[in-house]
Amino acid sequence: MNQEKYYSLLKEKFASKEMVATELINLEAILHLPKGTEHFISDVHGEYAAFDHVLRNGSGSVKEKLRDCLANEPVDCNELAVLIYYPQQKLAQIKHQRPAHTMAEWYEQQIIYLVRMVTHSSKKYTRSKVRKALPDRFRYIIEELLTESQKKQEKPAYVHAIIQKIIQLKQADELIEDLALTIQRLVVDHLHVVGDIYDRGPAPDAIIDRLMTYHSIDIQWGNHDIIWMAAMAGSSLSLMNVIRICARYGNLDILEDRYGVTIRALIDYSRKYYQPSEAFFPKLAEDAGCFSKEEKETLAVVQQAAAILQFKLEGQLIARRPDFNMDARAVLTQIDPKNQTVLLGKKTYPLQQFQAPTIDWQHPNALTDEEHELITHLLHSFQASEKLKRHMDFLIEKGSMYLCYNNNLLIHGCIPLHENGDFKSFRVGHAHYAGKELLDYFEKQVRLSYTQPTVHDDLATDTLWYLWTGECSSLFGKNAMTTFERYYIQDKQTHIEKKNPYYQLRNQEHICQDILRAFHLPISGHIINGHTPVKEKNGENPIKANGRMLVIDGGFSKSYQKETGIAGYTLLSNSYGLQLVAHQPFTSVEAAVEKGTDIISTRRLVEKVTSRTTVKETNIGRQLMEEMADLTDLYQQFDTII
Repeated sequence: MNQEKYYSLLKEKFASKEMVATELINLEAILHLPKGTEHFISDVHGEYAAFDHVLRNGSGSVKEKLRDCLANEPVDCNELAVLIYYPQQKLAQIKHQRPAHTMAEWYEQQIIYLVRMVTHSSKKYTRSKVRKALPDRFRYIIEELLTESQKKQEKPAYVHAIIQKIIQLKQADELIEDLALTIQRLVVDHLHVVGDIYDRGPAPDAIIDRLMTYHSIDIQWGNHDIIWMAAMAGSSLSLMNVIRICARYGNLDILEDRYGVTIRALIDYSRKYYQPSEAFFPKLAEDAGCFSKEEKETLAVVQQAAAILQFKLEGQLIARRPDFNMDARAVLTQIDPKNQTVLLGKKTYPLQQFQAPTIDWQHPNALTDEEHELITHLLHSFQASEKLKRHMDFLIEKGSMYLCYNNNLLIHGCIPLHENGDFKSFRVGHAHYAGKELLDYFEKQVRLSYTQPTVHDDLATDTLWYLWTGECSSLFGKNAMTTFERYYIQDKQTHIEKKNPYYQLRNQEHICQDILRAFHLPISGHIINGHTPVKEKNGENPIKANGRMLVIDGGFSKSYQKETGIAGYTLLSNSYGLQLVAHQPFTSVEAAVEKGTDIISTRRLVEKVTSRTTVKETNIGRQLMEEMADLTDLYQQFDTII
């Protein structure tokens, strides 16, 4: 009965056998088109300007297509590329520099070049898909220009008349903007963001706004994303961590100005109880702007207060979640306040710059009434932010713990392993989870917690904190997070966070193949990782395990760039194979427009296929074949279905 109902509903959409046949022919044709270009990017950490530029230039794909398309033309591809990346800014510069009487000729030539680029970039797509990619305001005009550009100039006067009328009506700027955006849209078919949009950099909200307008996207959650999602889901502990990191990198304005989260009460509380301490002065990027002494001191005391509140709340979570095996991280209970020392493992360390004026040493993890009221107020303000809620909803809708896509496994962090390569298991109650099942369990808890924002101390919400700092977390991948030690203990040996064996074993091809099998993927596929910056200047290779492992965190975050020697990796996958792209630091939009500077991108071939990959061999192709199977049944039974 359900099958009959399904086919009856399908028949309502396709009212005749001819319509069914037309759709079958269309889908069959699509299956034989070359696959679209996938663009992989990771660990952007709030660095909007560099991120936005990499999206605009498609990791160098725009310039590469320009060279292919206009190889025999007397055109400056760098100049034209900037016009495609930043049409409004470049047009303003051109109009300022060129004599007014030469603009009409310049406009016509650029429009012709851009139309040819749209045609060149759309070769892999159906006419229907290209039409949908065109902007509304000039759709008819662009379609006409595209149609004529594919002919051997049978109607040159017709094309000239269209362009001249556009210029006469002072619509050339707008048309050029739409053509440029169409090229950006067509050069990349699908975007994968492999985690860590938030923290460190100044504009994660701008990145999310940009992604929400992107035509085709998926996201694999990173540890820095999950902690913001956890705060929205009701984790006070995660919220204090979010505030602490914002204060550490001088980004409290993200909360206050852009998300409208009121933290004045926390600032007043911090100033009341804490004195500025050198260990807590903010880590500011060179281009962070000028912070006054008072502003730096405010950031320092807010960070101190948030840290102690975080350690209190973490101690409470550890006590109620023995399955998390985090007793060693209940650090406040290991402090000797009289001697100002802390016991870690079997060794005692002196504390430095340690202030804890609100701790009751008989009950070190207990909040005062004032702190309880403060945290309740902060959480309410955080959850009440409409913009923040919209951004976190987007992460939930488009995101996941991992993704199996076109025979590749996309994961931000790691698959927890033992040293012998076996999957490391996480026990909750009487259940054990490892490998794929572990990540599925984590994702289920994330989604469950997010649907219950008023439930704060349940297992699901606590699991989101575990994802930030737990030993078996696929997003963390270390034995412990030593935030306390880095703040208060001078001995740097205590600062070390031991990585899961995964990060050594992922260099071995057979280990990567075992992981691919566990996720039901072919061993010829790839694992695409972010999370750990690749130290290229020290000779580390982002291509590991004979190409089975690709690590694309090269350091978009400016705080990492001295360590990595570059400013990020991205990955491109098209019908010809895989290319890894290494980027140099981005300067500014102004420099790109005025001087024609671009992110210098070095491409490295990872894998070249023997024959072009078609849509039929992709995830989308498999979906289309399922649709075709249903349509074939409908076609064969059409006359008998009521």
